[in-house]
Amino acid sequence: MMQAAGITPRRTPGGNLETGPFYIEGALPGDTLVVKLNKVRMNRDSARQGSRINGRTVTPAYVAAAQYDPGFDGEWTLDRDKGIARLAHPTPRMKDFTVPILPMLGCIATAPPGDRVYRGTDLGPFGGNMDYNRMGEGVTLYLPVYHPGALLTMGDAHAAMGDGEVTGSALETSVNVGFTVDLIPGFAMAGPRLENSGYIMAMGVAGSVPDSIQVATAQLAEWLKKDYKLNDSEVALLLGAVLQYDITEMVDPQFNVVAKVPKSALKALQ
Repeated sequence: MMQAAGITPRRTPGGNLETGPFYIEGALPGDTLVVKLNKVRMNRDSARQGSRINGRTVTPAYVAAAQYDPGFDGEWTLDRDKGIARLAHPTPRMKDFTVPILPMLGCIATAPPGDRVYRGTDLGPFGGNMDYNRMGEGVTLYLPVYHPGALLTMGDAHAAMGDGEVTGSALETSVNVGFTVDLIPGFAMAGPRLENSGYIMAMGVAGSVPDSIQVATAQLAEWLKKDYKLNDSEVALLLGAVLQYDITEMVDPQFNVVAKVPKSALKALQ
């Protein structure tokens, strides 16, 4: 393919580019796939972000009154040595504005159940566009397996992202990823779960934020009952004392809320 000097050819139609599917030997329907993100490292020094608030995250009155600058530049420069991002062409008021770099993947998924297919923006019990800004290096993700081989995909890298991705695109960039996989045979979780050095976390993907909270809380409670052998009263007491919520996805076909408890609280359990 020929190209003009200095112009990179377009290779995808845009959106959340996914890598895969990876066929996981031995993975069968009814299992849980365990994905450990060993490395998530940026491989470029730039990122781009949307600069308009998605209408699902604010009131209709705000949407109607908003006067966005059509020439506003959402390009970022990534200083990997200092671990910060700054606007490449800032307005005078934002010339000193920086954000910490926290590389993460917005999308990790197994193939959905049945004959369903999904777009890069979709999410569900199979994972997908979960957009959790803590889904980076060191995280272990648990996903249900619906098809032989699991058919694992991942993509949608960000250098940083606020909760809910309210602009529809955060600091979109590219990363190098290293991961390992394992299986929990014969046990299928109801939806995505995660853990890192500090927390165990359950995701609730649903059609509204209240429904997402209920799904996430119920799944976390089931996790505590199964793996930590707590009864319902003990689970209620624990969650009532230390439960935390993160809203991760507000602007795509489904909402996503993470319910989590700190591992420091679990160390005291007998």
